[in-house]
Amino acid sequence: MTFMNTPDYRHDTPERLGVLLVNLGTPDSPSVPDVRRYLADFLSDRRVVEMARLPWMLLLHGIILRTRPVRSAHAYESIWTPQGSPLLEISRRQATVLQALLDARLGGPVKVALGMRYGRPSIASGLAELREANARRMLILPLYPQYSATTVGTVFDAVARELMRWRWLPELRFVNQYHDEPGYIAALAASIRAHWAEHGQAERLLLSFHGIPKDYFDQGDPYFCHCHKTARLLAEALELPAERWGLSFQSRLGKQEWLKPYTDATLEDWGRSGVKSVQVLSPGFSADCLETLEEIAVENRELFLEAGGQSYEYIPCLNDNADHMALIADLVVRHCSGWPEIERSAADADELVKRVERARSLESSGNIKL
Repeated sequence: MTFMNTPDYRHDTPERLGVLLVNLGTPDSPSVPDVRRYLADFLSDRRVVEMARLPWMLLLHGIILRTRPVRSAHAYESIWTPQGSPLLEISRRQATVLQALLDARLGGPVKVALGMRYGRPSIASGLAELREANARRMLILPLYPQYSATTVGTVFDAVARELMRWRWLPELRFVNQYHDEPGYIAALAASIRAHWAEHGQAERLLLSFHGIPKDYFDQGDPYFCHCHKTARLLAEALELPAERWGLSFQSRLGKQEWLKPYTDATLEDWGRSGVKSVQVLSPGFSADCLETLEEIAVENRELFLEAGGQSYEYIPCLNDNADHMALIADLVVRHCSGWPEIERSAADADELVKRVERARSLESSGNIKL
């Protein structure tokens, strides 16, 4: 193996903290060739599809990648904006906001970079950006609130594969979930209340999470449990009785059983049973993407209305709203505890408190007037 070397490194270069935000990824464009390349990368991941390798590769390249990219390209085209992929554009805004928040909070230099597990910018390019900024300490933060091997686990794999090529490794920390963080639950609840204030409250709220094969859960993946805890905490924060909300799983692939109940079947059942209005939120997505903007906001709306429902509203993801980004900044600060940039920030805060206390003491003694 040829290592990535740094022979021209200057040892007087200031060190900094690096933060790599990671999301799923997106095709470069909604064209069929670009979508095919993206799906080939995604569906070749051993953590995403745990079938025997040879049969799966034959099925993937012999059938799936000959048919699915055409349908997926049409779906991507329906959500594409003048700025490009919504997921990529939102993720870039998230990185920009986080950089500003950390610059304001931390006592030492910090660099935020963005990487996508599939597509561009890649995890390798994000790590390279941090290395070039002389980030000797790095925090990897996958933007998946609920842990699954199919999402967070595969981010770790990609980071490890890239770092295997580096001669000089950074100090490394990794966030693998934040499904029950009070700030995360509060941000979700605030976004729902804001939607209710503007549009009114529907008969039912559906919390739809991305699905995984049931077999993965049976073998120990905690994702199902994390989703249920997020949903329970959110319903409690909103003070919703059990009959006013539900949990479901979307986005199945293939014929095997996935986590239930399924989102599409749930909405059809609700429509047939007389539920007239629903609002749907996807708490497992940190940024709006194909699965939320097309599958949830469009496809499932049609299913519900055709089944007898009358009003269907999609509540957007947290994206780069203030509450969400404050939570992400809090996660960074907490997970980097003990590193110099965080310690300097804490020391500065302590010194400020001491100065205020001294000033108040002097004021009380009559020596100064605040």
